[in-house]
Amino acid sequence: MKLFLIRHGESMQNTKENYMVGLPDHKVYLSEKGKIEANNAGLFLKNYLTENNIDIKNATLWVSPYQRTRETAQIINEQLNINKIKEDITLIEQRYGLFSDKEIETIKKLYPEQFKFYDNYWKNDGKFYAKLPQGESPYDVALRTKQFLETIFRDDSDVLFVVSHGTTIRTIVMNWFHYSPEWFNKEPTMKNCSIRLIDREKNEEKYIYGGPVKKLKK
Repeated sequence: MKLFLIRHGESMQNTKENYMVGLPDHKVYLSEKGKIEANNAGLFLKNYLTENNIDIKNATLWVSPYQRTRETAQIINEQLNINKIKEDITLIEQRYGLFSDKEIETIKKLYPEQFKFYDNYWKNDGKFYAKLPQGESPYDVALRTKQFLETIFRDDSDVLFVVSHGTTIRTIVMNWFHYSPEWFNKEPTMKNCSIRLIDREKNEEKYIYGGPVKKLKK
């Protein structure tokens, strides 16, 4: 089994446009740059599959049912022409609850006590376990992606493509290789439209396109 993990293209949340618009997370759509990124990722995958003699006649394209992931998958699939497309709710982004669609300074003003508690937990190496108020922790996301892995092991396809979100993809990698919470805390998120390949036969995982977001130095 080969599992291609693809983060969505740049969205209006990434550009901070949604801080003014205020759409719920599942309706956040791609920016124009994000659409170009998705097209380039599709072209890369098409060439990569040809160069590596990977047959996708019986492939499955799994998609998070959020607007930006649906758009990304559709644009990528214009290059791949995969017929079997499935959505799975376990692939959605980490739910940010009260902190969704707001800048950090706004969050501090609106929810000072909730932010103080969350921030203290996060800073004490609790990033993986820290639950966002009325939202999820990465731990919660990891529980549902374990369910997703059980689902794809029942898939009869040898090649699978997954279009999802940064935190969600990291927990898929974490669950697959039984990595620790400390691994997750140190692992940076993926750049938009980056692609990671899990090769079950080789028991390895690597970036084949794009890469991680560089952490800012404090």
